[in-house]
Amino acid sequence: MTGQILDAPFSNEQSPKNYAGFWIRFAAYLIDAIILWIIGVILSYIILGGYSLVQESLLLTALQFVVGISYFVVLESSAKQGTLGKIVVGLKVGDEHGNQISAGTAVGRYFSKILSAIILLIGFMMVGWDDRKQGLHDKIMGTYVYYN
Repeated sequence: MTGQILDAPFSNEQSPKNYAGFWIRFAAYLIDAIILWIIGVILSYIILGGYSLVQESLLLTALQFVVGISYFVVLESSAKQGTLGKIVVGLKVGDEHGNQISAGTAVGRYFSKILSAIILLIGFMMVGWDDRKQGLHDKIMGTYVYYN
């Protein structure tokens, strides 16, 4: 009997139940927003030299979008499974088993957040009352945010 238990293959296919709620995720978002704001200020200074012209402003907006999506996609699909904000507060993004998500899933999650925002932020607020603490963007992409 003991040999059977020891010989059974180990599987990481267990679903973690330590889902992260609204406020801790909001704290992680604030940290990420500050980091992205600092990057934006630096880019603005480099590109605009302190002046804000319309054409350069459009370029800066496009560049900030690219930096923002890259930040979330690269970090959430990395081995760390989270942005710097999530890492600081001890969270990670994963699939239903807690495994690392793909870059494609991270891209889908990023764009799904736009839908969560468009509907009066209700997609984000869902984290507060959902049993698995999923926002609309998490439900769309099959992702979860867990305590690390």
